[in-house]
Amino acid sequence: MSRFMDTLVASALDNSGAHARGITTGAPEQPRRRTWNEVHSEALRIAGALRTPDGRPAVGPGDVVAVLASDPALIAPTVQAVWLAGGSVTMLHQPTPRTDLAHWAQDTLRVLGMIEARLVLLGAPFEDLADVLEQHAMPYRKLHDLAGTAEPLAEPAATSEETTALLQLTSGSSADPKAVRITHGNLYANMRAMVTGAELDAESDVLVSWLPLFHDMGMVGCLTLPMATGLELVKVTPADFLVRPLLWPELISSYGGTVTAAPNFAYAIVGRRMARADDGDFDLSTLRFALNGAEPVDPEAVRAFTEAGARFGLRPESMVCAFGMAEATLAVSFAPLNRGVEIDTVDADELEKRRQAKPAGAETTHTRRFALLGRALQGLEVEVVDDSGAVLGRRKVGALRIRGQAVTPGYLTMDGPVPGQDSAGWLDTGDEGYLVDGQVVICGRRKDVIIMGGRNIYPVDIERSACEVDGVRAGNAAAVRQEPGSRRERFAVVLESGVAGDDVAEKALGKEVTARVVDAVGVRPSAVVVVEPGTLPKTPSGKLKRAATAELVPE
Repeated sequence: MSRFMDTLVASALDNSGAHARGITTGAPEQPRRRTWNEVHSEALRIAGALRTPDGRPAVGPGDVVAVLASDPALIAPTVQAVWLAGGSVTMLHQPTPRTDLAHWAQDTLRVLGMIEARLVLLGAPFEDLADVLEQHAMPYRKLHDLAGTAEPLAEPAATSEETTALLQLTSGSSADPKAVRITHGNLYANMRAMVTGAELDAESDVLVSWLPLFHDMGMVGCLTLPMATGLELVKVTPADFLVRPLLWPELISSYGGTVTAAPNFAYAIVGRRMARADDGDFDLSTLRFALNGAEPVDPEAVRAFTEAGARFGLRPESMVCAFGMAEATLAVSFAPLNRGVEIDTVDADELEKRRQAKPAGAETTHTRRFALLGRALQGLEVEVVDDSGAVLGRRKVGALRIRGQAVTPGYLTMDGPVPGQDSAGWLDTGDEGYLVDGQVVICGRRKDVIIMGGRNIYPVDIERSACEVDGVRAGNAAAVRQEPGSRRERFAVVLESGVAGDDVAEKALGKEVTARVVDAVGVRPSAVVVVEPGTLPKTPSGKLKRAATAELVPE
């Protein structure tokens, strides 16, 4: 077996008995805890059912299995079963409340064709997709039928380091899907690097998470890693969090959570809610590692979260900013532990005009603030290069690229496999940034950079300033390029607000946003478009889709 599977099976065998670690789901109303050994036993039965020669679809080495379910209690043994049978797992993207279900079903079929899925495993509340799958002759099984009386798999299938473990769907356009191929070797390397970087201790740490399992941070960091290393896990769903965001600190309090992770927007939401909570509502004193990743870190949002949490014992140094991407399996870098968020304040004019991150001085009037994201984790390298591929020096802004044992060998696309690395093993991340004493700083996505008058303006700076205006939904403003690459490149701001539809209020809000943006970045948007809450296009993991948002700007 691969080292990943050796670790997974050994962890399951170690975690039986009175002091065994495991996973708790269904909290707080209907908590159910199973040891990792019990999850493994169920996985063996599911794997046995998948390989039973009774005429139903079987799964064997090399087969791609797609999983569509919401309950972590079902998902944990299911994905393990696929690995035990020798197959690879693809977690299908789930629809949001505003998703057009007919379009989602068609997009799902496109993905299944792209990855050449051998089987689809359906769990609640997605069993109704079975009708669509039948119409297109796509084999499927319902999860509640699988683990009944099947004989457990006698022994795991043979797997190598090069065997595909995950086909992780990216967060791009559903019309042009792409899957990152993660091998058993990639998984093992990144897991070991994260255990070391976060100083995880299976004997004492408790991970609390609500992250979606169709996203790499949820699937790899908050399910696969604890399952394979025997870390205690408390897992609820994104829907649970969105309905009641304060459930997150409640679970950390109830279960003595020491480790958690989320995108910046979640810390912003919970920080505001905790600021209004009563003294004694939570106990966050046990939390030592709160990872902030998957989207740009807003220093002000972090400060609001840590200040609100201080009343409940939260230590500000528990916040750990990170850089990660599916192409690196998950994590590329973690900021140093026990130091909290460290900010690099730079001269904005030098950054935008000369692509140099010069530290701001007392006389600097136009500044930018970026979170330091730490050094590359064990087994990984990060470089900054210019357009010709030449390596840039300290504080020079350029394209970030990564190399190492955890980096994907390539992608699956609608046009077939595409390599992810160049001849020297480097992968282009698509991000612009720089290095400070070896620590990574990310300025933004290269494709989203707005170029005006020779200046490189990053959308996140515009978006943060817009969201400071009363009436704009926090985290729901997008700066989009217009006429990219032309001599007259411009940008517009599209934002969500409850005043959408009121012409007078929209005009007043637009003027205030324009003034705030001009103050922040020194340039004026061509338009401010106000839309109703829930309108901005986002990826399944909640990131803004700026290219799609541009279609909301009137010509």
